Amino acid sequence: MIQVKKKERETPESLIRRFSRRVQQSGVLQHVRKNRFRLEAKSKVKRREEALYKTKIRKEISKLKKLGKFDNEALREIKKKIN
Repeated sequence: MIQVKKKERETPESLIRRFSRRVQQSGVLQHVRKNRFRLEAKSKVKRREEALYKTKIRKEISKLKKLGKFDNEALREIKKKIN
């Protein structure tokens, strides 16, 4: 944490300027901006569950397409059934 104490006879503007300079020199803002949109890596279990879910849905969709019964309503029903 960055702390700046007011010096004797220091104006508020110079205090803010000194604080801003210390923040820039510390590199905190650069680090935060760089990692702002970084996503956390998913665990192996989560990735496996997602992959299994997708394969089940694809299998059902392909089966319905072959039968000529696939539409948006059928897709909703598949997702409800699997969840």
